Amino acid sequence: MEPPTAEAVLQGVFTLYNDPNNVEKEKASKWLEEFQKSIHSWKIADELLQQKHDLNSCTFAAQTMRNKIQNSFHELPVTAHESLRQSLLEHISHITLETKSVIVTQLSLALADLALLMSTWRKPVATLLERFSPNPNMMYALIELLTLIPEEVNSRHLRLGENRRKEFLLELESDSTLVAEYLTVCLMNCKESELLIGKILKCFTSWVQINAFKLPEICDSMIIVYCFQLLSNANTSSDLHEFAVDCLCSLLNLLEMNKTGSDLDEKLFNGILCLEEAYNASVTHEDLEKSMNFCRLFTVLVESNLVRMVAFSEKETPHHTVKSLDLVLNCVGHYDYEVAEITFNMWFRLSEDLYQRNNYMLTAHFKPYVERLIAALYKHSQLDPDHDGLVEEGGSFQDFRDRVSEIIKDVIFIVSSISCFKQMFLVLQNPNVTWESSEAALFIMQNVARNILPEIMELGERDDIPTSRFNQLCEESEVVPKVVEAILNLPENCHIAIRYTSINILGELCDWIDSNPETLQPVLNFLLFALQQKNGLATAAANSLQSICSACKKHMLGHISGLMEIARCLDSFEIQYESAIGLLKGISIIIGRLPGPQLTPAMQELCAFQVEALSRITNGDDDGLNVKKTRSDPGFWLDRLAAIYRHVTPPPPPHQANTSEVNPCAFVIINNWNVLSRALERYKNDSKIMERIVRCIRYAIRCIGKQAMPILEPLVKQIITIYSGHNHSCLLYLGSILVDEFAVEEGCTQGLLNMLQAFIEPTFGVLQMENGLKNHPDMVDDFFRLASRFIQRAPLPFLQSPLVTPIIQCGLLACTLDHRDANVSVMRFFCSLLRHEKASDLQPIVQSILLSHGEALIMNLLYASVFCLHSYMLTDVAEVFVEIKQHSPQQLEEYVKKAVDSLPKKNSGGSVTVTHEQMVKFVTDVVRSKTARATTQALQDFARLYR
Repeated sequence: MEPPTAEAVLQGVFTLYNDPNNVEKEKASKWLEEFQKSIHSWKIADELLQQKHDLNSCTFAAQTMRNKIQNSFHELPVTAHESLRQSLLEHISHITLETKSVIVTQLSLALADLALLMSTWRKPVATLLERFSPNPNMMYALIELLTLIPEEVNSRHLRLGENRRKEFLLELESDSTLVAEYLTVCLMNCKESELLIGKILKCFTSWVQINAFKLPEICDSMIIVYCFQLLSNANTSSDLHEFAVDCLCSLLNLLEMNKTGSDLDEKLFNGILCLEEAYNASVTHEDLEKSMNFCRLFTVLVESNLVRMVAFSEKETPHHTVKSLDLVLNCVGHYDYEVAEITFNMWFRLSEDLYQRNNYMLTAHFKPYVERLIAALYKHSQLDPDHDGLVEEGGSFQDFRDRVSEIIKDVIFIVSSISCFKQMFLVLQNPNVTWESSEAALFIMQNVARNILPEIMELGERDDIPTSRFNQLCEESEVVPKVVEAILNLPENCHIAIRYTSINILGELCDWIDSNPETLQPVLNFLLFALQQKNGLATAAANSLQSICSACKKHMLGHISGLMEIARCLDSFEIQYESAIGLLKGISIIIGRLPGPQLTPAMQELCAFQVEALSRITNGDDDGLNVKKTRSDPGFWLDRLAAIYRHVTPPPPPHQANTSEVNPCAFVIINNWNVLSRALERYKNDSKIMERIVRCIRYAIRCIGKQAMPILEPLVKQIITIYSGHNHSCLLYLGSILVDEFAVEEGCTQGLLNMLQAFIEPTFGVLQMENGLKNHPDMVDDFFRLASRFIQRAPLPFLQSPLVTPIIQCGLLACTLDHRDANVSVMRFFCSLLRHEKASDLQPIVQSILLSHGEALIMNLLYASVFCLHSYMLTDVAEVFVEIKQHSPQQLEEYVKKAVDSLPKKNSGGSVTVTHEQMVKFVTDVVRSKTARATTQALQDFARLYR
């Protein structure tokens, strides 16, 4: 763009914020965006800050300055760094308490980022304290700077690199005493200003979070003492209350990270225990914000002590920190369930630790606390007495109950599902029990019901559980038949929520029903009646029927006629979309267990309901299907048909049987092919419908395998034709399924290679466009999955074909793609390409590929690891390094050395990014690593030097 003027930028900002014409606002926004990217914006942003024309222009200029430093610092020559620093310091010096906070924040962030990036600026914190601390009017600006500098240390946007970050952290540690002293002086001098007190607490917290303070030096800090004073005072404002809790939570996290006992540790523990009365006062005054703050503090207290609390409770007496659980449980009992929800992650962590240790005596110490937790959750899960229907779908209370379900399933082993089930049953037997209490008890039972049978079996195999306890649990388990009987005999006038939850319990008891088949018939009768109800009951019944079909396969065979009748009437029931598909899944599972002569007609009938409707739609004749909008949607019927194809799985023929035995599903699937073929042609312009058609075909082919041969040739021709005009990546995925099933078959390999060749031109045409790889990750994912399947199923024909080289070259470009699934497919392609026995016929071909492309591959992989990919994605990259090493450690070492040497050694601020010693260490670690995990660690450590 042409060099703009300050006046032009001012006009653009004015238009953006004040022009009523949206078209003009949009044009101004785009122009200003381009301006911010230009090199001219450095100078003009500085001018606008000096002019102080108006709030909007100053805000825009401050944001521009911050963005430029953060994202485009490399544009400035080193000689300009000092003048930029002086300019920012000058702007900062004009900040007052009246300056708008957004400008203060942006200018402070700009200077903080500059301090981190500008390696020639030594001891920036000391410099700022020396320049601004003598001036009381600069307290606000200086504290803001001192807050943001430690916060920005770990900013990934700056790409400081591990070396610079460590260097800067050491500088901050050396200045931490000065900062603590300055903040203490500020606190003593500004107790009338709530704004400044809040800033001081936030600043202190940010230095705690980077572990800059020496713990003995802050043990008696006035700021910590003041935090406790604020929390003990009922008149403290909500903001200061939150800042004080943030500060103490950060200290607790710091102590947990350091894992060393100290005076501060004990002071915090005892001080927080003394805040129980203050919490109770917040409940009395119905100050929900403060109650939530206290709950967070108590929860972090437990989490910070969790390791030693569990580790030192294995003896008869639990560790003294266990008493902090009482504080948390007090909060769980709060009248608002949002407070209880804050504690859930802590209970999950506790349950994980106890589960891993698998120690009965240890678990017993925590049992009373978990019992209290479940009792509180039971109360929180109760609906309002005047509630008419079911829990509102998608509402906050439904979300809470979903989380309650998760946490109960996590912790229930501590108290046993059987005991919990019995306790809730006792609630139901109370003669004065209200309907909402009954429903909540049933809800808790629903979440533990599936564990009851496995729990009895598991406990019987353990030798560390007292016999008396095991016998007690067996006795308690006798309550299950009573619960089932009570559910089956629910009065007609019971609340709909009770009936709904009871239906769900029957589904969760599917394993128990399988072990007690005498209950199956009455349960099915109950669920069949519920299927014919409305207001959500039919959906619950469908879900429970699916669970029972999956668990009771053997016993359900005798009920196949009833299941088929349900399938015939499926659309007369008021069932949600996913639940109807789930019910078809359950019926399909049972059909799959029928003998062949019965299976084929049953599957044919089940498919017919879906195929006939789909046939009418694809022929353009959807009369009678428009009763509901979804019925005229082909995806509705395709999803149902896919569920049947996926879950009708006949048992494999006996080992000694003739492997050419006809699959009983083959006739049905091949007979239905024409409808799916018509659907492919009819909906080739609709990517969403195409994905569902492909999913259906995929399950069809997986169901009958090589017996789908009659449809192979027409299918391949059709998808090649469609793909040439409509680049649906799902067709590439379908191609990989075909390769997996048929590439080993004589006469199919060449045809499938021709299919791959036909796919390549349109695929590369899309991926070679500007940002093609980034904008089409699904295509990358599916294409390289297809290539990998060829290597796995027909390696020699594939590797000898001329298609390999362009595919490899495309893979080299795709190495930098930071889309998880796409990158995994690319890495697996390279692994498959290299993973062959040295003695095999493929070895010379693979070695030739490695010689031609190995250096570029390692170069691209290392560049991607350092600059493009997330750390969690480097595991798959490491696998490729390992495969190359299997072929030749010497080649790997040579390639890695060249790749490392090509990377920059300094960042834009002039700091050393990677030393020679670090480069040598990385090469050595990669070459000597014996596992993919070790290689991953080496890549992650090296990448951190650039981040």
